[in-house]
Amino acid sequence: MTGEADPHGFSDEHGEPAPRRFPGYDVLAQYGTWDRATQGTVLGRLGPQPALRFFTPAEQATAGALFDLLLDQGEERDRLKIPVLHMVDARLAELQTDGWRYQDMPPDDQAWRRSLTALDLDAQHHENTDSFASLPRERQAVRLQTVQDLDAKPWYGLPAAHVWSLWTRYACTAFYSHPQAWSEIGFGGPAYPRGYLRLGVDAREPWEVADQYPDEDPVAQTTKGAGT
Repeated sequence: MTGEADPHGFSDEHGEPAPRRFPGYDVLAQYGTWDRATQGTVLGRLGPQPALRFFTPAEQATAGALFDLLLDQGEERDRLKIPVLHMVDARLAELQTDGWRYQDMPPDDQAWRRSLTALDLDAQHHENTDSFASLPRERQAVRLQTVQDLDAKPWYGLPAAHVWSLWTRYACTAFYSHPQAWSEIGFGGPAYPRGYLRLGVDAREPWEVADQYPDEDPVAQTTKGAGT
């Protein structure tokens, strides 16, 4: 696949910057069309993040490493980092949950603490190191893959599939609420009060950009790359 590399975009299965699917698209270019409430909400996600209030220092390190791996972020990636750790921390500190939980899972705040402790215990048991965060990225990936592969089986006293759901729900909700992620996926954001008029398949608003690689599925490519 060839094309303009995106310094703020996703990387491919080899860790190389992927070509931009929506070259030149920046959702913030539509700032002037939003009302003040929408402007304030969106721009508030770009400013300095509040101090961490929920996670302990040890949990911060573990959760940060977990989010970096799940979302392909980190200092070694050529992209601006979305502050997912701070966004999830704020939700948990204010008990802003999804409003439901699995019957066999504790409340989300407790589930997060238990699962992060379990990640560190897992690293100590299988990798002979103090914490999950201290592992090389490729070994972190092995430990996370183990959790995902367990599916409904127990993992340190918790159902692995529901732990995986907890992690990915919170991580993806935070990541895809950020304007930078909207630009990466060609999403126009709230577009309020103007709204959307062209709602058909392959119909685009004048300010939207066409996907440069519509026949290439990044999820399928990532899955294929992980299995080779």
